[in-house]
Order: sequence, then structure tokens, then C-alpha cells
Amino acid sequence: MNDFARITANRDIFGIPGYCLPAVASWRGLVARPGGPYHVLMSDDRSLAVGEESVAILHPHWKTLVGPIALTFLVVAALLVGEVLIPGGKWAAAARLALAVVAIALLMWWLMYPLLVWRTTVYELTTRRMRLRDGIVTRNGRDIPLSRVTDVSFRKGLLDRLLGSGTLVVESAGEHGELELTAIPHVERVSAMLFQLVEGERQRDDRPRPDLGGDWGGRPMRN
Repeated sequence: MNDFARITANRDIFGIPGYCLPAVASWRGLVARPGGPYHVLMSDDRSLAVGEESVAILHPHWKTLVGPIALTFLVVAALLVGEVLIPGGKWAAAARLALAVVAIALLMWWLMYPLLVWRTTVYELTTRRMRLRDGIVTRNGRDIPLSRVTDVSFRKGLLDRLLGSGTLVVESAGEHGELELTAIPHVERVSAMLFQLVEGERQRDDRPRPDLGGDWGGRPMRN
């Protein structure tokens, strides 16, 4: 089975026909676009090897933003209460301005920073490897070739089952060994897709290589 056929088969795992995908669509954290089911680039094709296709790209589950959003509401509520309780007088305007500055600083730290972390944390599956990227100002990256993946599993707690997320556990040959990715959306489906990609990579590696020997009609190379 070639790469395109294997990517097409992934539609059955997710239960969404390719022709039902809009221009940019899918669930939270998993995106798709025309040109192939779940074919999404992390940035552009320059970061992919020759013959490599991007299959799926994910961000952490939206539950990671619940805490920051709740804190945002608390900060806004405290700001409104403070504005009401500040007595009128000579320094009232300065006190309200100082309170607003503190509230904005807290919002930037408690909401904007986690939001940027969520947005810049990317997990990508391709037909050759698993790619991990994170970092806001400086970027960190790790690539795990599918040929080195030895086991794929997942864990889901009670809250994960309610919210549709979980922990993806990937074991690979090498010094890093086991990798745990928390807050993965639709972790069962992602695990099944990764397993299928790994099996496809193994089948490709097991295929007999063409015999490149023989007389090509050229002169032998001299040292």
C-alpha cells in the first residue's frame, strides 16, 4: 500500500469521509485541508523530507486552558469589585489606574502566556516520523522516526473520558525510551492512527529492494 492509500485509509479510523471535509476542518486540535485527508503542514513542505506526507497535526486538548480562563474571570470580577470599592477623592483616579494595570499584567501572565504555550505546542504525524514542536520565543523540536517506534498505548482517566482526551505513550528504541504526551485530544483515534503509520513503515522497510547491480554500460570509476 503506498503512502496516499494508507493516508486515505485513515479516514475509516476517524469515521469522516474525505469528501465531507471542508476547506479547513475537523475536531479540536486536529486539522484537515484539501489535497488529502488530514494533510496538514506544520509550517510548509520545506520541513518535510522527499516523499514524506503530513498526516495529522494536533495541539494539546482545550482542557489545558480551563484553568487560565477561570482565573481570567476571577481577575475581571476582582477588578470590577475594586473599582466599586475605591472611595472617591483626590487619589481615586490614580488608584483605579493602578488597579487596572495590575489586572492587565495578571491577565497577560495567567491567560495570554498559557494560550501562547497551547498554540505553539504542536504534535505532527507524518508518513515517516512523529514531530514534536514547542516554545514561544525559542523553538524546541524532537523527531521520532516511525521505524524506531516499538509500542503505542494510551491512558484515560475518568475526566479524560468525559472530555475526550488522554495520555499518549510512545515507546521507541534509543536513549529516551518512553515518551508520554498528556492532554491529547481523541487519544484513542490518534493512537490507532499512529499504530497504523508505524505498521505501514515496517511493511515498507520489509519490502525487497530492487537489484541495482549489473552492467549499466558505463566505464568503471577510477580512483
